[in-house]
This record gives sequence, structure tokens and C-alpha cells, in this order.
Amino acid sequence: MNQSNNEYGQMLERFAEIPIMKTLSLEMVSVNAGEATMRMPYRREHDGVFETLHGGLMMTLADTAACVAVLTLAGPEARITTTDMNIRFLKGCRTDCTAVAKVIKFGRTLSPVEVRLQDAEGALLAIAQVTYMRLK
Repeated sequence: MNQSNNEYGQMLERFAEIPIMKTLSLEMVSVNAGEATMRMPYRREHDGVFETLHGGLMMTLADTAACVAVLTLAGPEARITTTDMNIRFLKGCRTDCTAVAKVIKFGRTLSPVEVRLQDAEGALLAIAQVTYMRLK
């Protein structure tokens, strides 16, 4: 399924209204059917104890990118929620962080998504798996 210009516009409008998008300055880089790429600019005030991007914020970015990837298939107005999430951190981040999310399987109820987080040079920072449930 190709994302129509109207659906893409609706997706951008929906996410522009979400407060965390503004708080973390999250940016949609690209959106295709079953895929989404988002970037979070690095800001020193988002560091954790080891002076690298806080892991919880990286999880937030991964979860948000996964949500967008699922909505490209379910539709911009679909009601979905995260049911579970895991992440494996591989390296600290001191640059902008990019999340590339790809739906593994778009199920009738559950949709698992793989998310790869990369730094500005493309080095792999973390791998996450997020499962979304479609609500009635």
C-alpha cells in the first residue's frame, strides 16, 4: 500500500499535536507503508548519568517511530497502543539519534515492529522490538 498524500498529511497533522513530539523536537524523516524513520536532535539536557542520551528517551523515540510505522498500515485515525517493548542498547549516543522502524507483521490484532536506532554517523546504537495492539 502506498501512503497517499492525504493520509501522509493527516499523519503529520496528528503527530504535530502530540506534546512529546514538541518536547523532544522529534522529526519525521520518512514514512512509507509499514515503515517510518524519525530523528531526535541531541541536546545535552537529555543526557543520563553517563553523559550520553538517556536510554528512556531512546525508547520513547523507538516507540514513537514504531507507532507511525503501524499507522501507515492501519490508517492515520486508527486507535492503537503499545503492549510490550524491549530494547538492547549497544552503544552510547552523543549525536542526533535516528530510529528506523519496520513492521514485522501487520496482524489483525497485534503488530510487532523492529526498530534500529543509529547515531548521526549511522553507527548502530540499539535494537528494539515494539508490539502494538489495534483497539476497536
